[in-house]
Amino acid sequence: MNTVDFGVIDKILEKNDYSQAKTIAILQDIQEEYRYIPKESFQYVADKLGISCAKLYSVATFYENFSLEPKGKYVIKICDGTACHVRKSVPILEHFRKELGLTNGKHTSDDGLFTVEIVSCLGACGLAPAIVVNDHVHPTMTVEKAQAIIDELRGEENA
Repeated sequence: MNTVDFGVIDKILEKNDYSQAKTIAILQDIQEEYRYIPKESFQYVADKLGISCAKLYSVATFYENFSLEPKGKYVIKICDGTACHVRKSVPILEHFRKELGLTNGKHTSDDGLFTVEIVSCLGACGLAPAIVVNDHVHPTMTVEKAQAIIDELRGEENA
């Protein structure tokens, strides 16, 4: 989705009673719908909630979970905490980037399927190195396992 459907946003606002107290829930719902929070939605939502656009934007940028950039269908979080780093998470990250055409500044593949993010800790140190694809943890990751995940997800898209 490249354009914002304000009818969809109206339904989200209605579901949350147009309540300023539910600002975070509203932003979460918008992000769930679009896989990020489109810039075009800020002024519209701010006007409907009766708050400044700057306040809404400050909430969206304060919380790390919110994204103002489009994300892929599959969000791959690669842990680079101490345990994962020591157990070679960097070659896994480099493989994902190479295979998906990503760089340190480009996080989402051109086909819009994959977003790769580095996280400080997944809380799965005993499973290091670990990654999460959407909400599924993949333990004791290797470059070979990373390639198998890419192949499997691409296969699902072509099925």
